[in-house]
Amino acid sequence: MTSVHEGTEDTGRTADDVTGDDTPPGGYAAARLHLLTAEGQQGPPRRAALAKLTDAWLEQLFTSAAGQLRGVSLLAVGGYGRGELSPRSDLDLVLLHDGKADQGALAALADRIWYPVWDLGLDLDHSVRTPAEARRTAGEDLKVQLGLLDARHLAGDLGLTASLRTTVLADWRNQAPKRLPELQELCAERAARQGELQYLLEGDLKEARGGLRDATALRAVAASWLADAPREGLDNARRRLLDVRDALHLATGRATDRLALQEQDQVAEALGLLDADALLRQVYEAARTISYASDVTWREVGRVLRARSVRPRLRALIGGGKAVPERTPLAEGVVEQDGEVVLARAARPERDPVLPLRAAAAAAQAGLPLSLHAVRRLAAATKPLPAPWPAEAREQLVTLLGAGRPTVEVWEALEAEGLVTRLLPDWERVRCRPQRNAVHTWTVDRHLVETAVQAAELTRRVHRPDLLLVAALLHDIGKGWPGDHSEAGEIIARDVAARIGFDRADAAVLATLVRHHLLLVETATRRDLDDPATVEAVAEAVESTSTLELLHALTEADALATGPAAWSAWRSSLVTDLAGRVAAVLSGRAPAATADPEPTAEEERLAVEAHRTRAPVLALHARPETEQEEPGTAEAADPEPLGVELLIALPEQPGVLPAVAGVLALHRLTVRTAELRALDLAGELDGGRAGEAGGGDAAGVDAASAEAGTSAGSASPPDAGASPVLLLNWRVAAEYGSLPQAARLRADLVRALDGSLNIAGRLAERDAAYPRRRGTVAPPPRVSVASDSSHRATVLEVRAQDAPGLLHRIGRALEDSAVRVRSAHVSTLGANAVDAFYVTGLDERPLAEDQAEALARDLEKTLRA
Repeated sequence: MTSVHEGTEDTGRTADDVTGDDTPPGGYAAARLHLLTAEGQQGPPRRAALAKLTDAWLEQLFTSAAGQLRGVSLLAVGGYGRGELSPRSDLDLVLLHDGKADQGALAALADRIWYPVWDLGLDLDHSVRTPAEARRTAGEDLKVQLGLLDARHLAGDLGLTASLRTTVLADWRNQAPKRLPELQELCAERAARQGELQYLLEGDLKEARGGLRDATALRAVAASWLADAPREGLDNARRRLLDVRDALHLATGRATDRLALQEQDQVAEALGLLDADALLRQVYEAARTISYASDVTWREVGRVLRARSVRPRLRALIGGGKAVPERTPLAEGVVEQDGEVVLARAARPERDPVLPLRAAAAAAQAGLPLSLHAVRRLAAATKPLPAPWPAEAREQLVTLLGAGRPTVEVWEALEAEGLVTRLLPDWERVRCRPQRNAVHTWTVDRHLVETAVQAAELTRRVHRPDLLLVAALLHDIGKGWPGDHSEAGEIIARDVAARIGFDRADAAVLATLVRHHLLLVETATRRDLDDPATVEAVAEAVESTSTLELLHALTEADALATGPAAWSAWRSSLVTDLAGRVAAVLSGRAPAATADPEPTAEEERLAVEAHRTRAPVLALHARPETEQEEPGTAEAADPEPLGVELLIALPEQPGVLPAVAGVLALHRLTVRTAELRALDLAGELDGGRAGEAGGGDAAGVDAASAEAGTSAGSASPPDAGASPVLLLNWRVAAEYGSLPQAARLRADLVRALDGSLNIAGRLAERDAAYPRRRGTVAPPPRVSVASDSSHRATVLEVRAQDAPGLLHRIGRALEDSAVRVRSAHVSTLGANAVDAFYVTGLDERPLAEDQAEALARDLEKTLRA
């Protein structure tokens, strides 16, 4: 049997044509008007009252028109079925029948219900179906099925309604593996069309991502019993959007869901809010809650569906039993499981305040989401970081910011559980803050994160990528305060920099970057660059070439994160021209290069012993050295700021750098900083001082010396004319787990130097056994020649994504190029390696300009392979 009167069309007939002697619905109209205009009643109570009033009216229409007709019922579906009637909401109705009723009588019943609704000017979405037709249509049209999930009985045969509800729910649960991916695709298509409600100045409260449609989709997922959404805050977010829609309908007198700019002040006033910005902030917060819940829910749906598809095959292969999920370590206390980052079983967040940042950094670098359970456990159990932060916390923040696009999802997970404002209290003032400027795409907080994402692509251009990334995160932080946001931001940035552990010099640079983050682009586009005063003014504000380098990159990242209209080839060329002119002015102010530092007493002792034994000697400190403090006056020092110190001394020979770096990589030690330099024992060391340098608290010296047939305490000054000794000062940290024993490091180093340990092969085997997880796509490595940096050597600067074995690869490439590494200065800033290598030819002279450029290109090509 086919359905009749399905759709929203109006046939042109009036209520008088179909209601006969029935009383016109003036009573309902008056009661409805009174309800909507009465003061003091709004929100959920008013929506519930309006639904109840409409229910009673439709029940009366049905009862008076049905007469003796049996096997028929009237259902509310969709939003009306949920009781969410806004002032101008349409009525979603289904006239359900068992197929036995006379078609003429059924059509007359439908007319006597539909036309009174139309006469009141209400929108109506209606259909007449049997249960079989309803099930078939639901199977063909996902939107129909979603509406029927919220079906609610209004009048007529209650058993008919209950039977359909039971059947539709059973169908939905049985077909969930097929229908849920369709629903997810439908949500994604809608989001692509409508945008994200949490960032739009004129968003659609219903259709945009994070709007009411997505909240309804989450209810459908929950009804499938396959997965469920995070419920904390979800009902309040849905209620808030419905409240805004109610006020919008009353303000416009239309059934609109788009929160247009011209309506926002009136809607804000109706809701008792201060202004339109306060209104948008509430909308954004609600949309963000729904969006995050959607992300978590769809991820869980995917995990469950993947598990269902794999388990039958696993059971067939292993003969039953429950499969144990694979857990891959990512960092200390952090593992990957089922495509998410979770906490290790041994993790103790209540004892590890850095764990939230470490987990977030690991997740972003791996391109994986943080699991909901992990984030909530971190939020509930982790204690606040001390001020200033330990060095590891600062490094993990930089690593998180430098991960590129995956940073956004991880940052949103931290924000959803309040961890961001706990780490950075000033963030609360910019969170969900709208920007009423057509150039801006994002809210203030998302713009700051987007700027960090863009800055991550530019880290190869600067010497201090950590300062660039943190400045990107903070450059607009002052927009949460009155007055000039750059001036307010300068004060906040200086305070935040000190809190997270930067020293005074770095804090001053960050404050300068935030204060002047608009200086280059505004000067370049609004001033005469040929006027010397223009360039002098910028140079006076910037003060140094290193700060200028950072400001140039920050300017580009800020513009790219703002929106398509904020950056262009023309703007880029003007800013680059200005930066070049300013750099020329500042170059005359560059300070003279500082001399190499004098070796410490322990370094001298190790160097002398390495010379005497003709073998490597190393010292691995169990704890970092700290300045002497009076007992009982100082708090406990940070146990591992940027790792622990490793000192190595050995006679100068080929292949030292790749050998040491390779051994460290094999032992899963991350190199935080490193310096390599040659000591001329006869010329640089004081014999008496070296002879008195015995003892110390370094672990590993005695073992290393015993193997060489001498002892640390018996070291004596070398003879004049002794060959140089290489001294390597490293700071290393274990990727996870405990540090290796010093004796094992030395044994492997000896084998690496004599060629009996195939480092490259061992690293390749490990990479093959534990392939790198998908993650952020890092900017390509960049190698450049730093001209005029040294008169004694050629300086190569390498900027690349830090990875196990990176320093080993660089060292091998330099060895293969037949150059001598006079010294190396290696630093790891977050996920970025920033290394400088002072190299000469075999004649110990700097390379010719063309040779240096060729070496830089070859090394860059090797690192990109």
